[in-house]
Amino acid sequence: MSVVAEGRAAGGPADAGAPLLGLRGISKHFGPVRALNYVDLDIPAGQITALVGDNGAGKSTLIKLISGIWAPTDGQISWEGAPVDIRTPKEADQLGIATVYQDLALCDNLDIVQNMFLGHETLAHGLLDETTMELTAKQTLADLSVTTVQSVRQLVGSLSGGQRQSVAVARAVMRDARLVVMDEPTAALGVSQTAQVLELIKTLGERGIAVLVISHNLNDVFEVADRLSVLYLGRLVSSGPIGDYDRQRAVELITTGASADDPDTDPTDPKG
Repeated sequence: MSVVAEGRAAGGPADAGAPLLGLRGISKHFGPVRALNYVDLDIPAGQITALVGDNGAGKSTLIKLISGIWAPTDGQISWEGAPVDIRTPKEADQLGIATVYQDLALCDNLDIVQNMFLGHETLAHGLLDETTMELTAKQTLADLSVTTVQSVRQLVGSLSGGQRQSVAVARAVMRDARLVVMDEPTAALGVSQTAQVLELIKTLGERGIAVLVISHNLNDVFEVADRLSVLYLGRLVSSGPIGDYDRQRAVELITTGASADDPDTDPTDPKG
């Protein structure tokens, strides 16, 4: 039995009232360096959660724990209320967690279809089923309202930044991802390409797919997010519905770990 399956069995049936992904007391240490300290975070199903924080706050570390690249030093991860151990990216994929990193992990010398099915090719009679793969790729892009791609046989190297993001996300959705983690999805994009990616994120939420967006751009965050979570020096100092925040409060939390609107917040408390 796999590690993921063992975790599911240990936790019993899924809790209908539980978040899709739950982190409790998550810490990650690298020798004396404490990258994350006692993080409690819920990612609800079908909602867009924005994770923000300054450089060194722990965002990348948290992504790698969720994605199965690293294991936490302490704490428990749960999926639909059942404890799980996510020890490899494959186990994250089996749960339904897909991570779209900033570099997108696309092959520029392959076309869109080949990228979307890379490592998961469809076969018929022992040969690549090019027709089925092409039709599936077209339908997945259409379902995500991606209309700027002229042909699914375009080389990915010829696509714009926004189109490349769309292909990476479509690949995750095609594999039945229930949580898509997006690392700085609008970084280095122009205005029109940024708008395209933000619409794509909204579409994922409308389709009932949970999204965890890591971003430095608060304008983007406040446009698409349902929830906001703030990391400061490895601790989660605030988390809640986006309506509970404005830009000033978010900046205060990002830069100091505290806010005038949160008088009880103590940025020196190791548990936040």
